[in-house]
Amino acid sequence: MAGPRVLGLDEAGRGSVIGPLVVGGFCVDEGAAAGLRARGVRDSKLLSRARRESVYAALDGIGTRHSVTLLPRRIDAWVARGRLNELELRAFAEIAAEVRPDVAVVDACDPNAERFGRRLAALLGPGVRVIARHRADVTEPVVGAASIVAKVRRDRALDRLRARLGAGVGSGYPSDPVTRAFVDRTVLAGGPCPAWLRESWAPVKRVKRRRPARTLDEFGP
Repeated sequence: MAGPRVLGLDEAGRGSVIGPLVVGGFCVDEGAAAGLRARGVRDSKLLSRARRESVYAALDGIGTRHSVTLLPRRIDAWVARGRLNELELRAFAEIAAEVRPDVAVVDACDPNAERFGRRLAALLGPGVRVIARHRADVTEPVVGAASIVAKVRRDRALDRLRARLGAGVGSGYPSDPVTRAFVDRTVLAGGPCPAWLRESWAPVKRVKRRRPARTLDEFGP
């Protein structure tokens, strides 16, 4: 008889200015979860991309991988209301509601992890025990596996963007000088922000303020 099913939940790309935020989930029987470390599961940030891809492939034979992709326009709409944490919470709940595990372990994005856990539990209703912790991607192997799912799928989404936009995109994060230069060029060129750019992010707003004002002549007769 199978033991309790445990779902790990984490995200990748929250701070990026380019591309999606991906929420990842990994569901596994509790007995198999104990062996994840031996399979190479760690917080995705501690692994090289090649190693993440290798572990990601191996996860398919241990449990089930899940994800929700949040595109920039949707992110912008929730950030405008100061509710990015709520958007992420709902994405976690979407995966958990689909999987219906016995236990969901989540890396909390709220400064108050217990409050975040209570809110997720309220969305899921009875039947799912929720455990919310900070740095759960480091301390809980099943959440580390979820972080790998999220990061691999986020990386692949960025690869598809680079194929369209060119190699100068960088990592997508505003701390990356290559990304900052790419965003500067894109925004200063004028026109509406493209769908792959998070218009609500401070670096984009700063560059928009540097755009030259348009004269009446530019609008035509």
